Amino acid sequence: MRLLFILLLSLWPLAVIADETNAGSRLSELLDADAAGFAKALTPREFSFPQDHGPHPQFRNEWWYVTGNLDDASGRRFGFELTIFRFSLTPEPPEQDSAWRTNQVYIAHLALTDADRNRFYVAERFSRGALSLAGAQAEPFRVWIDDWEIAADGDSDLWLIRAAGDEFALDLELRPLKQPVLNGEQGLSRKSSSTDSASYYYSITRLGTEGVLTVAGVKYEVSGLSWLDREWSTSALAPDQVGWDWFSLQLDDGTDLMLYNIRRTDGTADGKSSGTITFADGASRGLQQEEFGIVVNDTWDSPEGGTYPSRWTISVPAQGLEIEISPVIADQELFTTVRYWEGAVDISGTRHGEPVSGRGYVELTGYAD
Repeated sequence: MRLLFILLLSLWPLAVIADETNAGSRLSELLDADAAGFAKALTPREFSFPQDHGPHPQFRNEWWYVTGNLDDASGRRFGFELTIFRFSLTPEPPEQDSAWRTNQVYIAHLALTDADRNRFYVAERFSRGALSLAGAQAEPFRVWIDDWEIAADGDSDLWLIRAAGDEFALDLELRPLKQPVLNGEQGLSRKSSSTDSASYYYSITRLGTEGVLTVAGVKYEVSGLSWLDREWSTSALAPDQVGWDWFSLQLDDGTDLMLYNIRRTDGTADGKSSGTITFADGASRGLQQEEFGIVVNDTWDSPEGGTYPSRWTISVPAQGLEIEISPVIADQELFTTVRYWEGAVDISGTRHGEPVSGRGYVELTGYAD
């Protein structure tokens, strides 16, 4: 998992600050492939909500990931991403002889796509999980880094997102329209043939969203749909895996489709690539690699080097589904600690011969240094 490796490497300065003793061993522990002492995702488990919205510090890495497509009253189109990563530097918390000391470190990525103006805005933050600078809790649910947060709104079923970069800000309310969906084998998502290369993974595939975006000092009242992904694990991708192409797609017939294609060093797709289709009534079905197809139709060359796929045909024959996926703007590349592409897309095609359309998000990792 190249993205995870680089993010972990970027935490080295914070690791030293978080625990000044044995600093020389912190980095090797952080990147230890065996991850000795951490819990691992090995078998299916029972999920419990809202508890599992909160942190799982016995696992090394975890993220809360929200994307969405929004419009204002005039039809102006926006996309957004807020991801908060949590990393445990050691399996056990350090001795609390200082309020600054912690083994929990947080990173957050924030992005906004302004489709009409062909603009893409990005911000990144780092912090330690001490002194309330960053953290996560289950009840009431909240995960935050500084003043960026994803949080439950009291006892209601609303979730709030508040975050701002230098030129843009999000102030949104999200209401789940479907129940959490467990991906993989009852929530156990295997990433390779290795028994310990897996994560616990669930999604809320459709959240009604409204609120205010501020872009270059101008406020826009917006509404649309968002998607929440939650994943935690200790493992990284296998040595012969270099990245992934991940799709979260919301169709106008109420169907939601998640697919991920894990790429090997030789360019082929790993056999553990998989997905989940969630129907309008909330029922879902897992998809194995042989049950769907992803064909790249075009590419985009980053000005900073690296070539990304940029348009796709996705087919799920058993569902009579064949759709074209196109970015709303070509350049949605994040220049954060790790460079990757994450952006809003449009969907058009057919399902059982009838027209279908929609919107979604795509994440592409491992294409740039």
